Amino acid sequence: MTQQVTKGIKISVETHFEGVYFKEYQIRYAFGYRITIENQSNDAVQLTSRFWKIKDALNKTEIVKGEGVIGKKPILNPGETHSYQSGCMLTAPFGAMKGHYNMVNFTSARKFKVQIPSFKLSAPFALN
Repeated sequence: MTQQVTKGIKISVETHFEGVYFKEYQIRYAFGYRITIENQSNDAVQLTSRFWKIKDALNKTEIVKGEGVIGKKPILNPGETHSYQSGCMLTAPFGAMKGHYNMVNFTSARKFKVQIPSFKLSAPFALN
């Protein structure tokens, strides 16, 4: 598990390999991840958007950004958590992801970024 705390918001990431697929005349490697966002601060916050940089071992980079996570913009009071699962497809059996969440602090009305720590994606059959 990979974890990081930014401005009182703890991000935890767990990953798993889902399988090999043939898509658009190419072999693709599917990975899943579970993210847990924990508000360790003293203020209520809301996640408004996300930014991901996904890179595979063949140096292909994909940028993903959008509103919320899995169609939601969760509000977290102090001590609360929000978890969700998602995934990505790579053209290589190895890769990594990192990014950030844009959030709003309800007490100060300030917007801030919470870093998502870099985490590795690797197919178990490709490890030596």
